Amino acid sequence: MPTPPPTGPLVTRDTLASDLRTLGVEPGEILLAHSSLSALGWVCGGAVAAVQGLLDALGPDGTLVVPTQSGDLSDPSHWGNPPVPRAWWDTIRATMPAYDPLVTPSRGVGVIPETVRTWPGALRSAHPQTSFAALGPRAAEVTEGHAPDCRLGERSPLARLEALGARVLLLGAGYDTCTSFHLAEYRIPAPRVGSGRPGPEGWEVVSEVSIDADRFDELGHDFERDRPVVRAKVGAADARLFPVADAVAYAERWLPLHRSRAEEV
Repeated sequence: MPTPPPTGPLVTRDTLASDLRTLGVEPGEILLAHSSLSALGWVCGGAVAAVQGLLDALGPDGTLVVPTQSGDLSDPSHWGNPPVPRAWWDTIRATMPAYDPLVTPSRGVGVIPETVRTWPGALRSAHPQTSFAALGPRAAEVTEGHAPDCRLGERSPLARLEALGARVLLLGAGYDTCTSFHLAEYRIPAPRVGSGRPGPEGWEVVSEVSIDADRFDELGHDFERDRPVVRAKVGAADARLFPVADAVAYAERWLPLHRSRAEEV
């Protein structure tokens, strides 16, 4: 069967930048983007054009930030998509390359973040599993100081973004991708778990706050109902724009209430 022609819409660097400006993206701001390239439509130039459009909307004084997570640098005993045989676990732990911000690819966050990661001038934070990459004049301020035992908490780029007044852009992505909600998890009582990963000296286990995005869609629904969230189409994608600080503050109130209720049931 021949491949059917694309149905569009046709999206270009210029139309993307225009749509982002109409949404409310402002020149000079700091923007944390969670994105889906396929949701935009048929993008002429693919992820490169998408990044160019984002940078055009932000202008030379703006800073683009994306998650560049590498969750595969983790204990194989926890892998489920796909799992690997138990007999392989020790070998994987012994031979898995350690995190290198220059070469370790992102995984599970889409092609736009991976394109930003490899863009000339991009900086990337130091956490081996939950790094962020940034382009722009505030990139170093955002990415520096990401502690190896703090995935998405006070010593991560998320706290920097909150303090700097950054906004979140969900570009064809749902609230389940909204990393800002995780920062709230560090500010409420939460259990700690051991997290295994390859390190410079071999396999290491680090104690970390337990994080869980399972109910973030529900959290996002309530957040959007109760707080001002700008919504519009960018290409074919549903886009949302809101401050990092608003999302964190709302989640700090929502998570203890709703997670405790779930536990009681």
